[in-house]
Amino acid sequence: MAQDTETRIPLDDLLVFHRLARSLTSSFDLDTILRTILDYMERMIDAELWTLLMLDEQKQELYYAIAAGGEETALRDLRVKVGEGVAGWVAQHGETLIVPETVNDPRLESPNPPKLRKVRSVIALPLRGRTGTLGVIEILNPPAGQLNDYTIAFLHILADHAAIAIENANDVARIQQLTITDDTTGLYNVRHLYDVLARELDRSARTRLPLSLAFLDIDRFKNVNDVHGHLIGSELLSKAGERLQQLSRPKDVCFRYGGDEFVILMPDTGAFDALAQARSLLSRLMATKFEMKTGLKLQVSASIGVSTAPSDGTAIHTVIGAADSRMYAVKSSGRGHVRGA
Repeated sequence: MAQDTETRIPLDDLLVFHRLARSLTSSFDLDTILRTILDYMERMIDAELWTLLMLDEQKQELYYAIAAGGEETALRDLRVKVGEGVAGWVAQHGETLIVPETVNDPRLESPNPPKLRKVRSVIALPLRGRTGTLGVIEILNPPAGQLNDYTIAFLHILADHAAIAIENANDVARIQQLTITDDTTGLYNVRHLYDVLARELDRSARTRLPLSLAFLDIDRFKNVNDVHGHLIGSELLSKAGERLQQLSRPKDVCFRYGGDEFVILMPDTGAFDALAQARSLLSRLMATKFEMKTGLKLQVSASIGVSTAPSDGTAIHTVIGAADSRMYAVKSSGRGHVRGA
C-alpha cells in the first residue's frame, strides 16, 4: 500500500524541528527562549508582525513579552485582559484561533496600538502548560497562502516545545528565587544582600556615584515575643518587612538581615539624601498600625544607622559595619531615630 505523500514531512523540516527542540532545551533563560521562538516563527511565516504574550495569572492579563516587526516599543506597556480580543479569547479557551482576511471578526476590534488596528488576518495559538495556558503566540497578517494545515501543524509543534521550555525556565527561576528569599518576610535574604552589595559597590566605583545602606533594627522586639508569643512576633516581622518594601523607593532594595534586623540598599544615593530617606521611612513606619490575624494592633519603633560608599569604605564588611555601628549608637542614645556619618 502506497504511503500518502501529503503526510510525508520533508527532511529539511525534520531538521528544523530537531534544531528547534535543541535550541529551546539548551537554555533556562526565559528571554533567550522567547527570542528563539520568535526567530523560528519569522523563518516559517512571512507575516507583518509576530508577538508572544505571557499571562499574568494574578491580574488575569496578557502582556507583550516580545515582538518582531518593529512594534516592540509600542507594545511594551500594553495589557490585554483574558477574554478580550483575539489573544484574550485564546488565553481564555486554550484553543487555536485562525481569522482569515475574508472573515469580519469582532475580536479584531479590541483596543490596540495603531498598527494593530490594521489587522486583516491573524493566527493565534495558546502556549499550554501543565496546569493551564502560559501565554499566546500571535501572528498578524500572514500571507493567505500560508494559512494551510501544514503551517498550522508546524506552529502547534513550536508552541508545544515552547510551552515546555517556558515551564522549565519558570521552574528554575522559582527555585533560584527560593534560595535568595527570606521565608518569614518574603524579602531578599542576607546571602543575596552580599551578592547584590558586591555588584553595587563595583558599579559605584565604575560610575563614581555614591551607594548608601541603611541598617534597621526593630526596638525591643523581644518584648513582643515574650508578651504575645512567637507566632505574633513572626507575623509582625512579616508585616514590617512588607511595609518597609512599600515605603522604600522603587530603586531601593530591601533585605532581612536576620532576627529583627533589616537592610535597605540605596543605589546612586549620597549621605544627605540617604539620611533624609531613612528619616522619612522611619517616621512612616512608626506611624503604621499593624493588625494581626487575631485582631491585635501593634506599632513598632526602630533604630537606623546609615553608611555611604565610598566615604565609609568600599568593601562589603566596612559599609555594613559602619551602618551597624551607627544603629547601635542610636540604641544607646534612646532608640527610635536615625544616625549617619
